[in-house]
Amino acid sequence: MLATLALIAVCALAGPLAQWAGLPLPYLLGPLLASALICSFARGWLPEQFRGLTTLRLGFIGVIGVLIGAQVTPELFADTRLLALSLLALMVFVPLCIALNFVLFHKMGQYDRASAFYAAMPGGFYESISFAESAGADPARVILQQFLRIVLIVTLLPIGLSLWLGAPVGSAGGMSLARGGTSWSGLMIILAAILAGIALGQALRLPAGQLTGPMAVGAALSLSGVVTPELPQWLIDLALIVVGTALGTRFYGLSRAQLGHGAGLAALSVAGMMALATLIAMALAHETGQSLDLLLVSFAPGGATEMTLIALSLAGNPALVTLHHVVRILLTVLVMAGSARWVHKGL
Repeated sequence: MLATLALIAVCALAGPLAQWAGLPLPYLLGPLLASALICSFARGWLPEQFRGLTTLRLGFIGVIGVLIGAQVTPELFADTRLLALSLLALMVFVPLCIALNFVLFHKMGQYDRASAFYAAMPGGFYESISFAESAGADPARVILQQFLRIVLIVTLLPIGLSLWLGAPVGSAGGMSLARGGTSWSGLMIILAAILAGIALGQALRLPAGQLTGPMAVGAALSLSGVVTPELPQWLIDLALIVVGTALGTRFYGLSRAQLGHGAGLAALSVAGMMALATLIAMALAHETGQSLDLLLVSFAPGGATEMTLIALSLAGNPALVTLHHVVRILLTVLVMAGSARWVHKGL
């Protein structure tokens, strides 16, 4: 317990530092980087085979699930023609990205079949890690590739758009999905949604149920119109700190050579996925009249939250972008769930 609290406290300091440095998703990526550095280069500071955050992170993953689910609103379904074309495009985009990345990680990267498959996912950061752990894959490699995918996209895409538009976009531009004035009753609703979602995920044996269960409950509450879960910024930041710190501990044992190898593979993977996203965005822009930059943000396989914040910066429809990323995550989860038996055959 002492080691767990000390690690969280140290890694929490990396959140404001990452925010000051202008990193996207600073309260996730900052603690993750700090935790990974400690576990890679100062592992003697922790007990051997430290896993103190394994249970603690589950509840905070539920917070993130409710946050994602709460972005599903009735306004998402307003433009039916664009919605239909975009969903069809996503059904092509997701499998193509998985196939491209799997070949890259398995053949060129020499990852085992399970690790290559879950590292290949173009979304579902938490889900892919949960599936990978249950499939016996190498969690460190999967986390490394998923982490680098998000870092590269949510760093380079906002920088590129900021240079193009002449102003910061996304979280660097001060955008947030949080609500500042959440009451105690609102917090009780959020807690109830998390607990109900985790119970739902366990009862239905949902894939990555600790995330998808709360996500489903958050979406149901939001679509019902009766109550919308409004998460305060401090709760989101705390959840990201705990989850980021926990994920960073999975880097325990990775060498510098493995980190460099993973970075090279990630660069090739992101280049291929962004090329596909650009082609699809150009085709949809021609058919629907939507702006190319908004569609590119909708298909970029980065963090769903950061992409939505970029949409707010672009004065575009954040609901449209959110829907694309929620559907991308759901499609990815369905692919992982449907392919579990095939992955296990290769072990």
